[in-house]
Amino acid sequence: MSPQIMPSDTDLKSSRAEEASALEEDTRLRNDVRLLGRILGDTVRDQEGADVFDLVERIRQTSIRFHRDDDKPARRELELILDSMSTSQTVRIVRAFSYFSHLANIAEDQNNIRQMRARSKAGGTPSPGTLALTLSHARGAGFSAADLRKFFATALVSPVLTAHPTEVRRKSTIDREMEIAALLDRRERVQLTPEELAASDEQLRRAVLTLWQTNLLRRTKLTVLDEVANGLSFYDYTFLHEVPWLHCALEDRLNEGEGAAQGELASFLRMGSWIGGDRDGNPFVTAEVMRGTLKMQSSRVMRFYLEELHVLGSELSLAAHLADVSKDLRALAERSPDTSPHRSGEPYRLAVSGIYARLTATAARLDVETTRAPVGAAAPYANVKEFKGDLDVLYRSLISNNSRVIARGRLRHLRRAADCFGFHLASLDIRQNSAVHERSVAELIDAAMPGMSYLALNEEARIALLMSELRNARPLTSTFVKYSEETVGELAVFHAAAEAHARFGASAIPQCIISMCKGVSDMLEVALLLKEAGLVDPSGRSAINIVPLFETIEDLQASAGIMDRMLSLHDYRKLVDSRGAVQEVMLGYSDSNKDGGFVTSGWELYKAEIGLIEVFERHHVRLRLFHGRGGSVGRGGGPSYDAIIAQPGGAVNGQIRITEQGEIISSKYSNSEVGRNNLEVLAAATLEASLLQPKHSAPSAEYLKAMEQLSALAFKAYRGLVYETEGFAEYFWASTVITEIATLNIGSRPASRKKTREIEDLRAIPWVFSWAQCRLMLPGWYGFGSAVETWIKEHPDKGMPFLKELYREWPFFRTLLSNMDMVLAKSSIAIASRYAELVPDVALREKIFGRIRSEWLASIEMLLDIMGQERLLQSNPLLERSIRNRFPYLDPLNHVQVELLKENRAQNPDEAVLRGIQITINGISAGLRNSG
Repeated sequence: MSPQIMPSDTDLKSSRAEEASALEEDTRLRNDVRLLGRILGDTVRDQEGADVFDLVERIRQTSIRFHRDDDKPARRELELILDSMSTSQTVRIVRAFSYFSHLANIAEDQNNIRQMRARSKAGGTPSPGTLALTLSHARGAGFSAADLRKFFATALVSPVLTAHPTEVRRKSTIDREMEIAALLDRRERVQLTPEELAASDEQLRRAVLTLWQTNLLRRTKLTVLDEVANGLSFYDYTFLHEVPWLHCALEDRLNEGEGAAQGELASFLRMGSWIGGDRDGNPFVTAEVMRGTLKMQSSRVMRFYLEELHVLGSELSLAAHLADVSKDLRALAERSPDTSPHRSGEPYRLAVSGIYARLTATAARLDVETTRAPVGAAAPYANVKEFKGDLDVLYRSLISNNSRVIARGRLRHLRRAADCFGFHLASLDIRQNSAVHERSVAELIDAAMPGMSYLALNEEARIALLMSELRNARPLTSTFVKYSEETVGELAVFHAAAEAHARFGASAIPQCIISMCKGVSDMLEVALLLKEAGLVDPSGRSAINIVPLFETIEDLQASAGIMDRMLSLHDYRKLVDSRGAVQEVMLGYSDSNKDGGFVTSGWELYKAEIGLIEVFERHHVRLRLFHGRGGSVGRGGGPSYDAIIAQPGGAVNGQIRITEQGEIISSKYSNSEVGRNNLEVLAAATLEASLLQPKHSAPSAEYLKAMEQLSALAFKAYRGLVYETEGFAEYFWASTVITEIATLNIGSRPASRKKTREIEDLRAIPWVFSWAQCRLMLPGWYGFGSAVETWIKEHPDKGMPFLKELYREWPFFRTLLSNMDMVLAKSSIAIASRYAELVPDVALREKIFGRIRSEWLASIEMLLDIMGQERLLQSNPLLERSIRNRFPYLDPLNHVQVELLKENRAQNPDEAVLRGIQITINGISAGLRNSG
């Protein structure tokens, strides 16, 4: 408490109430953790013996001493214990600590749900990130319900699921964990009798034992279609029910109040996916795999519609002589192939049977599997609009005949689902690296124009040639030319996309994304390839959005100039206008971070957005930004609400797409209640950032200048270590689990773009994942401390007070530091020092780890000073407690991992050694929660 500020009695009461509430929540969380920990302990004792259980306890206690005090005797004791263990003992110990991490996560998630429910029941001020609070702010700012409906009519909020390989858990494990979570939830919500409580305890023990006897690791590598199936499970858990629910809840809020004009809300929340369409660096994503993906997606949504219709038919038992029906409903019932005498006087049931029959016929036309037989023959729907039209007939009939409360049930949600998911479920993006497009176009042009060497042309000559070809109605491809396997594969994907448009509608594949986009020709090459498949025509119409992905620091800096030139090209502008004058631009957080470090990546992304906003406003084109954020802070992760609110003014503008990657998908969307909250956060932040944030890019030019200077200093420090220090790559490969990560069957995509050990060629995900495993989290903070120290020395007139002002007044800077606070709190320099010992070159080890340690200490010191904190996460007590509670179980996994790495690298032939390392990777990832 500041000595200058005396709190009022009200403040003290409020503070005490909050403290009491936090204490109660803490107690309930600890009780859940203890309950699950006790059951796991009993399971370990029963299954593995008392000696293994006692060993787990000894390691845990010693680890606490080592972590808390950097206790040297504790370190030696820990090393002695670990050295004395056999490999089989080690694997069992590792499994125990890994499972505890998973169980602690379950308890924590249940506590978060408890808090969300308590806040919504309390009837007080709504929390930030809720639509209730955002709508309250909007109404306070003078926006009417009609204004807000108009806003949502052109809005787009799209979470895009990707198969980035950072989810180390198997689906079997996730299913068992969800079972345990459901049991805890029931204990929380239902007042159980003693017998029921005993039965619940036994169910928990059974679930934990099943989990203990389930393989933590996948024994085989995932295929792309396995990844698709895993991604689709989250539609069952959350999206199919919660996306419609969110729209209906928001619609009700806009319609509430006496005399409020009633109206339907346009659907704005659309699911997207890269799983089965992302070919960048993944040779296993082919045209055939893409077709399989689309069929699996369509099959899932068609089954959902049929299941809902089946239940709806049983619910709508309204008799014709007891409830009037509309003329349209009567006609719909008469067209039904259902001839059952039992339903002859039940027009709604007959109508539903007819819809069911038509939908089953539609699934057959689309060649997708469903599990239900139709009640009779019927014509398939030509498109989802026809299906929705029939549902509307049911809805209007109920409304017009005084049965509104029935219409607002399952039927309302099904109508909304049809509008949100169509027959395709989720929009699949296709993505490929610009270098692949370049090679394919070069091959096509050189074959069609003998003597031409496309790759030898400069950028301007390429642009002129590509523009000419885009206007030319002649196809470039010829059946008489034998093209390379790569080019044939690329063309096949674009033709498969055209087929998908014809079969499922244009929303099935609306975007083509160009990775590593570096210039105008990269975008025109894609337009030309799309033209070969009929998705772009010579008259200037495009059936698909061409989306550049700017990833490196250099590309981000060039992005505004590239887009300015693109939108100035008459023929390309026609394509944009044919797409509603909306141009999407994707920004890559991961590669820009690996390229320039956390501070510079964040700043260059922010600057790129400012530049793009200005260019698009000048060209009168709507900018839609697609944020390629990872799970970890080092890859653009962090709280979604804060990240969206911190965007420069004009960057959101009612439309935003954001990737949801790896382990973040399961942490956000495995539980429907948590999933609903996360979807609401995205919607609320988009509304707030678009309508309620001021339109300036930053509070002052002075702030921008200071940030530019800090970024340059951080960039120099980061590049100096990672790219300019001799032997750094060798240090990285020796001191992290990067080699062993490649042995995990967690994804279908290779870890490196090329078969080298260069940092430049390594993918951003394994780069960040590896630093997380050794508890340094280097990509999330390195360069910040020395940058601030140098800046203060160079600006003594402003110094620390100015940086504190920056933190207080500027959401961008505040979010940057808040994310760094979280990352540094999860790091441990004591544990990282043990990984450094894996580097055989002592001089190299001491030189590099010494620099890392110094920067780590400086970064924490500067961060705490600017934020006005005495310790990390002081302003986020919930996360602070969470981390404090899990470290005693997380740290031993790191210690054991180091010992196993020594064994593995000493060529120990025992397969259990590598399996033990893989289990530690699983457990540490679970303990850190957002590691990749």
